[in-house]
Amino acid sequence: MPAEPTLIVEQELFASGATLIIGIDEVGRGAMAGPVMVGVCALRPGVTEFPAGLRDSKLVSEKKRISLFPEVKQWAPTAVGEASAAEIDELGITACLGLAARRALISLHEAGVPVGEAAVLLDGAHDWLNPALTSKLPVTTRVKADQDCAVVSAASIVAKVTRDELMVSLDAQHPEYGWASNKGYGAAVHMEAIKTIGLTPYHRASWVK
Repeated sequence: MPAEPTLIVEQELFASGATLIIGIDEVGRGAMAGPVMVGVCALRPGVTEFPAGLRDSKLVSEKKRISLFPEVKQWAPTAVGEASAAEIDELGITACLGLAARRALISLHEAGVPVGEAAVLLDGAHDWLNPALTSKLPVTTRVKADQDCAVVSAASIVAKVTRDELMVSLDAQHPEYGWASNKGYGAAVHMEAIKTIGLTPYHRASWVK
């Protein structure tokens, strides 16, 4: 079992004056079809525990992710935003990460979370969030934050489960591509179907060579 995340980084940010932390992670960045989705999870000071078994979504089984999903949503406010394949073709993947995150943050705001007061903990080494925002937020980037930081692990779970459910529903419309199992990534069955059948509106046409 992979090591579980901690709340150490979150506690350090609270100790430095943060009153709200929003963890952010993306899923679907490298897929050939389907949207990119960004999950966000908002955490207040004083939280010392998190759902048992919480891990980065890539490190747990589908069954475990699904069981964690409602627990995460009960633990802290969450939201998921997306950018479509057409938007990725038009704007590029990095801009669409920011677009999807902005949409998720708007959802949090509409749910009553004071997003403008938040410090952001972002998985990765690059701040792709602030270029998409009108009002900038303080962002801490951290490689492997999705594995190390509970609030980011939680964001990864809600994003992954939400996107997987969408790809399964799209598979019912286009079963030839195997999206129920490959979730839009470049598996052999998916790539062969692209060659023999062509593209759907859910494909990132600019990514298909």
